[in-house]
Amino acid sequence: MKPSKALQAVFKAACAAALFGIASMNAAHAADAANGKALSDSHNCAACHGPNLNQPVSGEYPKLAGQHATYVYWALRQYQMGNGNPNFGRSNAIMAAQVQNLSQSDLKDLAAYIESLNGSLVLKK
Repeated sequence: MKPSKALQAVFKAACAAALFGIASMNAAHAADAANGKALSDSHNCAACHGPNLNQPVSGEYPKLAGQHATYVYWALRQYQMGNGNPNFGRSNAIMAAQVQNLSQSDLKDLAAYIESLNGSLVLKK
């Protein structure tokens, strides 16, 4: 049975309102790099990623300093959502534990701080 045109219009309006709400929630939070630094310090990110998050203690860990905030945010978010399922997110027990209790705003703050750091990332051609 096909829904009526009125029901379809209501559904489309509800979907549009939901998408607008989601978009405005993301735009409403201006990232706070100072809070990101506090989070980095309190979560001891330098223990693996090194001083200024630019000199990892092992080749297994990436340099983070200067990385794009959007990339960092989504990487951290994927660790939160991953739950060990590589099809749904990133799978690393240490990182998953580090970010599990952070809000999305915290992740954005942390990402803004990481982007603000001077790093020695190298792009290979």
